[in-house]
Amino acid sequence: MEIRTAEAHSQRVIEYLRSSRAIRERCRQIFALVNEDKSRYFTCDLSQLGRVADYVIEVMRCEYPNLEIPFHSRWRHFEAQDIPRLAKLDDLLAELTPLQQAIAKFDLAIVSVLLDAGAGDNWRYHEQDTGLSLGRSEGLAIASLEMFCQGAFSVSGLPQVDALKLLRLTEAELANGFQVSAENPLVGISGRSQLLQKLGRVVLAFPHLFGEENPRPGNLVNYLVSKSQNGQLAATTVLSAVLEGLSDIWPRRLIIAGVNLGDVWQHWAVADDGLVPFHKLSQWLTYSLLEPLQELGLIITELDALTGLPEYRNGGLCLDLGLIRLKDPEILRSSHSVASELIIEWRALTVILLDQIAATVREKLGMSGEELPLVKILQGGTWTAGRKIAAQIRKGGQPPIQIDSDGTVF
Repeated sequence: MEIRTAEAHSQRVIEYLRSSRAIRERCRQIFALVNEDKSRYFTCDLSQLGRVADYVIEVMRCEYPNLEIPFHSRWRHFEAQDIPRLAKLDDLLAELTPLQQAIAKFDLAIVSVLLDAGAGDNWRYHEQDTGLSLGRSEGLAIASLEMFCQGAFSVSGLPQVDALKLLRLTEAELANGFQVSAENPLVGISGRSQLLQKLGRVVLAFPHLFGEENPRPGNLVNYLVSKSQNGQLAATTVLSAVLEGLSDIWPRRLIIAGVNLGDVWQHWAVADDGLVPFHKLSQWLTYSLLEPLQELGLIITELDALTGLPEYRNGGLCLDLGLIRLKDPEILRSSHSVASELIIEWRALTVILLDQIAATVREKLGMSGEELPLVKILQGGTWTAGRKIAAQIRKGGQPPIQIDSDGTVF
């Protein structure tokens, strides 16, 4: 009886830590800590909220003058500099059924998002068709799109992703696809390669999510369609499926009852178990899976149940515009582990402040949450504004705080 009770308790804890509710509740505890001036690292100046919202609105109107803003997702990066690269993808998939096209787009989005950790300042992808040289998220996206279209993730050479090919994909193959060299170094290439191999293993390990015959990441479409009701699907259902199916790919993470928790960290100020979930890449992936589902005719509900993404562009916006401040400027002189108290607090503040920025933006524009959900404000939006202000303040647009990345968190 005690063993079963302990197992049931562990399962409840895991389920809770995999929820967006847990992200907000735990992050609010750290937000309160900072506002009570009990943090060693940060203060928060909420009087700057209106100024930050004004800056975000300015960027939104510049990027999207009619405020018709798409979702913040991987699909935006594929068409960097307004080049319609997805038309090439649509041509490749034209003979497939709508469901098969959605499966292929899930394949692409899942692999591309998992490869979308910080690239570093020196890496560039040189696009042969356009002659462009692209770095950071756009370069990573276009490199992965090109590999996908060439069939690099498929045993058959088709534009799809096969579990068996992921298992066999070598670091050298990935480095070649991303044009990595001594002169063009990519941060975390080894971590990215291992992540894809682990993806292959979990796709095989969860046939109810990824299919028994020809297991592919994209078969998650079939599972999610089965979870829809009356043509509607909650965004939180997509996140739950992503967290269940992909939890085992993350390296060196906290484990409860044999379950890898993923993007979950420890902070002394958090009540109960001291654990703070973020699930940044998993939520970024969830946002990126919604559009293929919409193309199938599904209506996505509970969009704002998901959180803003706690990464260095959104967090950098808050820091660069004075919404949060560092107590010790010496912090800027070194890089910091993602597991450090400093980075955990920065990320937690970012989650809560993004909600407040979004509410202020909507109030200033006279728009509702349905008209301007958080996923559009991120795109319009805070992520773009964070990159813009960073480029104005620091050479190369580096984030204000340097983070040691293994290629699997940001």
